[in-house]
Amino acid sequence: MEYFIQQLINGVTLGSIYGLIAIGYTMVYGIIGMINFAHGDIFMIGAFISLITFLVLGIIGITWIPLALLIVLLVSMIIASIYGWTVERLAYRPLRGSFRLAPLISAIGMSIFLQNYVQLLQGARVRPMQPVISGGFTFLEGSAFSITVSYLQIVIVLLTIILMTAFALIISRTSLGRAQRGCEQDRTMSALLGINVDRTISLTFVMGAALAAVAGMLFVLYYGVIDFYIGFLAGVKAFTAAVLGGIGSLPGAMLGGLLIGLIETYWSAYFSIEYKDVAAFAILVLVLIFRPTGLLGKPEIEKV
Repeated sequence: MEYFIQQLINGVTLGSIYGLIAIGYTMVYGIIGMINFAHGDIFMIGAFISLITFLVLGIIGITWIPLALLIVLLVSMIIASIYGWTVERLAYRPLRGSFRLAPLISAIGMSIFLQNYVQLLQGARVRPMQPVISGGFTFLEGSAFSITVSYLQIVIVLLTIILMTAFALIISRTSLGRAQRGCEQDRTMSALLGINVDRTISLTFVMGAALAAVAGMLFVLYYGVIDFYIGFLAGVKAFTAAVLGGIGSLPGAMLGGLLIGLIETYWSAYFSIEYKDVAAFAILVLVLIFRPTGLLGKPEIEKV
C-alpha cells in the first residue's frame, strides 16, 4: 500500500505537467478547430529558457530560491509567449482560410524548424541542471517502504492548481474569455458583433504558450536534464491527454493529463517500463471506442 501511494504522488506530479501542456492544445483547438503541433516545442523552448535563466541568476548572485523561481517563471512565460504569438502569426493566420490540411502541415513544419533551431543554438547533447528545490516530508519511516513527498512535488501540484483556477476564471469571467467562447461557437458572427477575432486567436496562442513555459520550467526542475527533443514526446503525450479528457474542454485536458501521468507511473512501477507509452495509448484507444468525444468532451451538434 505504501508503494502504491508513493506512485500515486509521483503520477499526480507528472500528470500535472502533462495537463499544463494539454490545456494549450485544447484552447487552440476549441477556437480554430486545429491542433497546434508546434506546441510541444514551445514547451521545450520554455524549458531551455528556464535553464538558461537559472544559470544567469546564479552567475549574478541571485540565489534566494523564491525570488529566483519568480524571475525564471516570468522570463520563460514572456519569451515563450512571444514564440507562441510568432507561430500563430507565421504558421496559422496566413492559412486560416485555406483547406484544413494546410495549417496542419505548416504547424508540423514549424515544429521541425523549432527543434533544429534549438539544436543548432544549444547543441544535441543533454543539458543538466543541479537541484534547486530539495528536501521534503517522509512518512512511515519505520515501515518496510517509506512515503516521500518532496517540496518540489508540492510546488508543482500547487502551481498547477493555481494556474488552472486562474485560467478557468479568465475564460468564464473576463471579456477575453467571452470573446474566446464566442469565437469558439462562430467566428464569423463574433466578427460581426465587434470581436477582434485575430487578436483573440493570437492571445489564445500566447496563453497556451505561457502555460507550456510553466510546464517546461517544472519539467527541468523535476528531472534536472533536458535536450532539444523533449518537446516532441511531451507534446504527443499532452495531445493524447487532451483527446482523452475531451479536446476543447479545459477540465478534460487537466483530467487527461493526470490520467496519462498515473498510467505511465503505475505501469512503470508494476510492469515493464519499456511499454508505458503503449499502455497509455492503449487506454486512449479503449476510451475513444466507448466515448469518441473523450471523458468530458461534448459532441458537436451541426445545425442544418
